[in-house]
Amino acid sequence: MTVADSDFPIDNGASCLPIPPEEEKRIVSELIKKSELNLKEGNLYYVISNRWFSRWQMYVGHCPGMLSTDQQSSDGLHADTVRPGPIDNSDIISNGSNCDGNDLDIHRTLQEETDYVLVPQEVWERLLEWYKGGPELPRKLISQGVGQKQYSIEVYPLSLKVTDARDNSVSIVKLSKKATMSELYELVCKVKGVEQNKACIWDYFNLKKHTLLTASDHQTLEDANMTMDHDILLEVSVDTDRSSHSGVHSIGNELALVPLEPPRSSVSIAGGPTLSNGHSTGSGFNLYQGSSVSSSLTTMDDNYDIYRGERGGLAGLQNLGNTCFMNSALQCLVHTPPLVEFFLQDYNDEINRDNPLGMSGELALAFGDLLRKLWSSGRTAIAPRAFKGKLARFAPQFSGYNQHDSQELLAFLLDGLHEDLNRVKQKPYIEMKDSDNRPDEEVAYECWKNHMARNDSLIVDECQVSACIYHMFLFQSHNR
Repeated sequence: MTVADSDFPIDNGASCLPIPPEEEKRIVSELIKKSELNLKEGNLYYVISNRWFSRWQMYVGHCPGMLSTDQQSSDGLHADTVRPGPIDNSDIISNGSNCDGNDLDIHRTLQEETDYVLVPQEVWERLLEWYKGGPELPRKLISQGVGQKQYSIEVYPLSLKVTDARDNSVSIVKLSKKATMSELYELVCKVKGVEQNKACIWDYFNLKKHTLLTASDHQTLEDANMTMDHDILLEVSVDTDRSSHSGVHSIGNELALVPLEPPRSSVSIAGGPTLSNGHSTGSGFNLYQGSSVSSSLTTMDDNYDIYRGERGGLAGLQNLGNTCFMNSALQCLVHTPPLVEFFLQDYNDEINRDNPLGMSGELALAFGDLLRKLWSSGRTAIAPRAFKGKLARFAPQFSGYNQHDSQELLAFLLDGLHEDLNRVKQKPYIEMKDSDNRPDEEVAYECWKNHMARNDSLIVDECQVSACIYHMFLFQSHNR
């Protein structure tokens, strides 16, 4: 689609007088270097179609596909000397993009450096000054993770589906996953023309009412486990008293008003002992013998459908985007008998909240909570939203909803569980000795003893192998 044929607003006004391509390249190179020295959350970057950008790269005489302009084209003498026309992003924009109050959508299957490139705001402004065109596609730099933060550009902000309880109409709004609930209320009310003091917004995952989202809450959409195309429900009260739900236009499940915490009642895990408040009172049970039981252990955090199952552990995991890599690894772990037996017991005393190499026990608690839900009889499928949110917090490389490496996820999870459950509270310093031609048995015993002095957990108990020196062996084929 040419610029002239585009339905999107593109400035086709005459560009400024051209400067030599070498000068354009020099200016852009300096601006890129400057931006790399000033990384901070909130910086703006712009999406540019790689189809247009590669033409510009050829024009200024450097390698297409390389954002850095330091590298000369190996075929510089034959570089395309034709100056590209106005910036044209029409090929990466979704046709019929109809978001309310936000920027245009781009296709969700695009790949960076193949379909588009990201340039700092200063570079975009210069290119726009030289070439005009568009449309503008700004994206923000966000930080992820705890401790050592990682920066990434949020190319795909969250797209949320807003169902209006008054007429069941559906609108779409886009917000950063780092946006707060207050910002969500502000945007939704602006789009729907509603006063904030009369609005109630619910988590409407799977078109069922769950948690009431509070405008004064500083919780982010990411913290609330909002995912791409997440459903939320807008209810508008006929008066200004938001505490009264009698005057609210409402649809859906009114049972959403029950507390988020599970009731302190006894439940029966299929094939296992009675649990009190989610903790086991015994240990010697058969994981694969069960009967039909009903469970009162319900939460609004991970949605599930009820059915009369014959035993626990038969529940599936819903994909949150392309998260089958995570679900497949989780299903392997939650059906490993030693892990099931451990996490269905009262394991709170095993949590190491002070381990600097761990996650303050949060990862183990999130995994244990998910395992308990999967092993509560009478469930078909669970959306592991809470676990996914916790995982992304400690491992930003797994944030978002794209496909990742399942073994990499499994390695991180096992290591994280090990550190969160490490019984060694203070790790001693140990100097490794040379073998000095000692017998292999002696060296192996010494290495394992040194390792156990710093690492003692359920994971170490179950993952063992004989070797003359210590190796990482979580995934070796000879590991038992």
